[in-house]
Amino acid sequence: MPEMTFRVRWPDGTETSCYSPSLVVHDHLVTGAEYPLAEFVERSTTALRLAGERVAAAYGFACTSALQQEADIVAAAARHAGGAVRVVEMHPPLPVPATAAAPPASSSVQASVVPAASVSAASGPGAAS
Repeated sequence: MPEMTFRVRWPDGTETSCYSPSLVVHDHLVTGAEYPLAEFVERSTTALRLAGERVAAAYGFACTSALQQEADIVAAAARHAGGAVRVVEMHPPLPVPATAAAPPASSSVQASVVPAASVSAASGPGAAS
C-alpha cells in the first residue's frame, strides 16, 4: 500500500509534516490550497480514517500511525482560534495526466491521404499547371 506525507502550515505560521498510510489524502486535500481550520480538520481526519480502513482491510489490523496522526491534527487545531491551514506539499504528488492523447488509428490524418493512382494521373502528361 503506497504511503504518503503531507506538510501543512497552521494559522500561526508553524508547519507540520503529517503521515498517511494511503494516497487517499489526495482525494481530500490539494497542494497549495488553503482551508478554513474546521474544514481542514474535517477533510484531513476523514482522509486518515479512510486510509486506516484501507490498512485494516488489507492487513487485518488498524493502522495506529493513521489514528495518531488524526489525533495530532485535532490537537494542533485546538491550539488555534480560527484562521486557515495551507497544504504546502504532498509527497508523492499525483502523476500529471498527459495533456494530449495520441490520435486514434482511424484519425482524419489517415483519411486525407490521397491514393497514389490519383496523384500520378493528376500530375502526368497533359495535366493542367
